[in-house]
Amino acid sequence: MKTLLLLALITVSEATIGVFVKLTDGRIPIQTLTFYAMACAAAFLFVARTLANRQWPRFPTGNVKDTAIIGVLIAAQGGVFNFAMSLVPIANAVIFWSIAPFFTFIFSALFLGEKARKSYILIFAIALAGIVLANPLGGGHHMLGNFVALATGAIYAAMVTYMRYEGKTETGNDIAWSLLVAALVLSPALLFSGPGQVLTTIHYPPIGMDLAVMLWAAGLGVISTGFAYFGISIVLKSINANVYALVDIIVSPVVASTLGYLLFAEVPGQGMVYGGAILLGAGFWLTREMSRGVENRPIHPCQATSTG
Repeated sequence: MKTLLLLALITVSEATIGVFVKLTDGRIPIQTLTFYAMACAAAFLFVARTLANRQWPRFPTGNVKDTAIIGVLIAAQGGVFNFAMSLVPIANAVIFWSIAPFFTFIFSALFLGEKARKSYILIFAIALAGIVLANPLGGGHHMLGNFVALATGAIYAAMVTYMRYEGKTETGNDIAWSLLVAALVLSPALLFSGPGQVLTTIHYPPIGMDLAVMLWAAGLGVISTGFAYFGISIVLKSINANVYALVDIIVSPVVASTLGYLLFAEVPGQGMVYGGAILLGAGFWLTREMSRGVENRPIHPCQATSTG
């Protein structure tokens, strides 16, 4: 029961990425916002893991290169995904991001030599039908954001493929250091884009309060990113990582889209709803097919989350 509750909390936390990005109301440049998020996430993970294990996360002395590369990829994925969230409705961003399993398959075939099964042809055909219905490049003023969301899926897939190539098996220690690397990579945004209006307050009629914009930036880091990674490292001790990935690829986009509707009155178009449902289903199927034969293979938390 505790595992299921934590799994539910992780799913909700991941789904809040778009909420926090939109609540900043554009007052913080998107890459600066991503820097704040990664810095807050890294700080949260260092403290949380220290309290949980009663010791500071050890420095990955023998794994510096992989930790740094993963950190760079996390920074790229987070920055691009948050940019997409600032351009399109939450539903668009999470649905088009869900094409990531297909990029993962392509990259795995090209760089890891993994062979395709016959079922993949049918799955790809179904996914293509979903993309055609969703029409990412025909969405008018949403076209750029939709394309950026698709690019996020490709970056995420590259990260997953790299970790599979390197045989990554860590369940939580190195990710704190990778998030710190991500923050360092994004830190120049403070100079090039500026710190943003972090102390500006915005009035929110539903709750009758004025809240500082920085609160949402911290929430993006602590709740959407830090807590998600920390929770996943715990959940993966009780359930198979591939099982978690199968749940996450369907549930998180649905929860995120629902939050977009409830909080920002974002109503996706009919084509997006039907095409997105087909694409999510195909992604679920492909993830399941690719998991066959590797049910017991450890997976790094980065491979089990869409956190940006």
